[in-house]
Amino acid sequence: MPTAEKEAAVAELTELFREANAGVLTEYRGLTVAQLKELRRAIGDNGSYNVVKNTLTAIAAKNAGVDAFEGQLAGPSAIAFITGDPVEAAKGLRAFARTNPQLVIKSGFLEGKPLTAAEVTALADLEPREVLLAKMAGALKGSLNRAAYAFNAPLSKAARTVDALRAKVEAGSPAEAADEAAPAADEA
Repeated sequence: MPTAEKEAAVAELTELFREANAGVLTEYRGLTVAQLKELRRAIGDNGSYNVVKNTLTAIAAKNAGVDAFEGQLAGPSAIAFITGDPVEAAKGLRAFARTNPQLVIKSGFLEGKPLTAAEVTALADLEPREVLLAKMAGALKGSLNRAAYAFNAPLSKAARTVDALRAKVEAGSPAEAADEAAPAADEA
């Protein structure tokens, strides 16, 4: 029979799963308390790093509708719950794992979809959201500029033709200009 303490822990974990837009399951065997503190700083304000009990985590994940950790909850486990930019948090985890090989990334989830350890690492290779948005805005602006130029080209060509005809009329006699304008009017 579950105790009130366990029920409260499951409720807290369930809420963390629901609030997080991403999460990464890790094994932290061999890491010191100081290293775990450094890992929490590496994740930053984008999330939290919680050491969890496997059975309670399995129940909480099921309650929250997350099935990414099935069969992965064994040994000393901890989850990085990410509420901000998942790319920045994944970069922090990857950088920490490079310097501390005891940290093993097992799996993760992003927007409810399961991720493998390789996919979590690939997520860390992405550029930050702001950079991707800026690149997309630049590409859209370039497309709009090209479209505006294409729409303005016939109009500006007509304006240059009219201006050239006006200059020719001013340079020559009015009778010659009228004779030249008459065949052009017939063609139109």
